[in-house]
Amino acid sequence: MNYSLRQLRVFVTVARSRSFSRAGEIIGLSQSAVSHSVKELERQTGVRLLDRTTREVVLTEAGQQLAARLERLLDELNSTLRDAGRVGQQLSGTVRVAASQTISAHLIPQCIAASNRRYPDIQFVLHDRPQRWVLESIRQGEVDFGIVIDPGPVSDLECEGVLSEPFLLLCRDDDPLARLPVVAWRALDGARLVLQDYASGSRPLIDAALIGQQVEAKIVQEIGHPATLFPMVEAGIGISVLPALALPLPQGSRLTVKRLTPCIERQLMLARRKNRSLSGAALALWEVVRMQAQDLMSARTRDPLFREEKE
Repeated sequence: MNYSLRQLRVFVTVARSRSFSRAGEIIGLSQSAVSHSVKELERQTGVRLLDRTTREVVLTEAGQQLAARLERLLDELNSTLRDAGRVGQQLSGTVRVAASQTISAHLIPQCIAASNRRYPDIQFVLHDRPQRWVLESIRQGEVDFGIVIDPGPVSDLECEGVLSEPFLLLCRDDDPLARLPVVAWRALDGARLVLQDYASGSRPLIDAALIGQQVEAKIVQEIGHPATLFPMVEAGIGISVLPALALPLPQGSRLTVKRLTPCIERQLMLARRKNRSLSGAALALWEVVRMQAQDLMSARTRDPLFREEKE
């Protein structure tokens, strides 16, 4: 049978009010539209549901049985829909978020702390993995959303940029480049570089920057965890290029960072599966991450390292 929910609601309203005109006033339809809807339902069920007289509308036996059962079913449907609405809007439960190691270490702690203060009933669960795993976990629905380095054109993800940050030079404080106020990318020509491997979303961007600036450097070590860059460079194995989010430097180290010119940045993005809705709790944490990224950008305007870069 091809009846609609609207037809059922119209019939129940007529059954309750015993009048086409009163039912029309309640529902917001004309009397003729109400009458037509009931006639169509009778045609589809193959049974007469109402006896119509000039003074009143009387339910047939079949109409009485149908009206009684439909009232219970429609009440249950309304209750179910209200419950679904509350679930979608409630700010509680578990939200799973994936991010690469550098992002996890230097942005996510502030996000978790802010979430705990604002939404104590939401459990913020972090999945700390390389970028490739993060993207795949978003696609497979293993996490609600992720924070990634710009993955480029992707048709299956919905991405929103939240933070732009420059790449910086990392070297020892006794390196000749450390004496320069600003270091040109071209100065890295022929240098020995220690870089993250291709599990990192930054590595393709660094490669592209080196090629674009016509720099031919020797990659002497490729490492997986960004924190390993610091002891490698401090030991004199080579210099490195890292994103600003990798700061601060380890306390007591003989390391320094320098601005690279021209300024080449990477973009951090919130990413979720395309055409998939987030829960109310996940949307709340999405906004928390966005706000924390904005706060970080604002704080950098007071740091000479970044303020000079924009001049």
